[in-house]
Amino acid sequence: MSYTPVPGQRVEGYDLTRRLDPDFYAVFRDVPDADRGAWERAKTFADEVIPVIDEYWDRGEYNLDFARRMGELDLFTDGIEHDGITHLSPLAAGLVNMEISRGDGSMGTILAVQGGLALRTLALFGSDEQKAQYLAPVARGEVLASFALTEPDHGSDSVSLETEAVRDGDEWVLNGAKKWIGNGASGGITFVWARVPGGDGSGTVRCFLVPQDTPGYDGRPILGKASLRAIHQAHITLTDVRLPADAVLPGSHSFKDASTVLYATRSGVAWSALGHATACYESALTYAKERVQFGKPLIGFQMVQERLTQMLDELTGMQLFCRRLADLEQAGQLLPTQASLAKYHNTRAARRIASVARDMLGGNGILLEHRVMRHMADIESIHTYEGTESVQALLIGRDITGVGAFA
Repeated sequence: MSYTPVPGQRVEGYDLTRRLDPDFYAVFRDVPDADRGAWERAKTFADEVIPVIDEYWDRGEYNLDFARRMGELDLFTDGIEHDGITHLSPLAAGLVNMEISRGDGSMGTILAVQGGLALRTLALFGSDEQKAQYLAPVARGEVLASFALTEPDHGSDSVSLETEAVRDGDEWVLNGAKKWIGNGASGGITFVWARVPGGDGSGTVRCFLVPQDTPGYDGRPILGKASLRAIHQAHITLTDVRLPADAVLPGSHSFKDASTVLYATRSGVAWSALGHATACYESALTYAKERVQFGKPLIGFQMVQERLTQMLDELTGMQLFCRRLADLEQAGQLLPTQASLAKYHNTRAARRIASVARDMLGGNGILLEHRVMRHMADIESIHTYEGTESVQALLIGRDITGVGAFA
């Protein structure tokens, strides 16, 4: 038996219309007006997506209009400072990430790829000509962009990438493969990180701007995914891809440059996890109000109240991590491993919250209409990308002990 409350109605003394703000410690109650404006735009997008996203997720379909809509709402700039694009503070960028992920994880990934990775790469390392051509269109979502670093055999050890770029007269020739590349089959552009062979056989790592219609570029969506199903991630093969000499991003000189981009976006994963967890908590609370068993709503049972408290406890900790991250970044004091710890903590906590919420919904918990199962599946992806839990632990462990234990 299900029950939908009517405004002001009570069942056996239970106020079913009372809404508890998930921000129990008022962590975000003092958000400045300028940051709140970006947050509200993200809420607008999330509210547009939530009623329709289940259909796309279920079919495994990527609607490119979603990405373009985020561009229209000016949500892609992710704290990047550059002439011609809107600057978001670290707090505003985090709130945007949180809110869009509260709507859907695939949408949060579009944000991370288009803005956090691709747009940031172009802004940091691109030439004036490259930025003049692409910076504004990418920021507006008119040109979809991807960041190609991970390879089929190099995920956590992406520093060992094997894709090569060889100079041939006035051209570069790229050969290799990339995997798990969001927007890599979108028809836009891809920032490909490749090794330029050197005399010692190791070479340096540089980044190349590759239009996806370039001959030899083959990006195909990866099929069979059970997570992030409303965005396509591509398996890319590069076969004698010829590019002009000016296709290289002149500011890119080593793998450290790729790491700079990744470090800047790692805190975004912590915010994304917070968005997913918020959605799970809110869905569980709503369901507990609406579902009547044994003559009363679930919220009247002690075990349910304990579980809601458990989820709020975890959620509040996640919020505090994110707010402190934003404050440190705003002050220019954020360390990469501090972002790693937030990512480590929040993705683990989001998993726990999703698990409790899923259990609270019983058999209905596996239905997409209740949102929890979709978020639960999508959390599995953010738990892995931008550095797995194990890699984050090793980065933090090296800070704690002074000893590197990667090999």
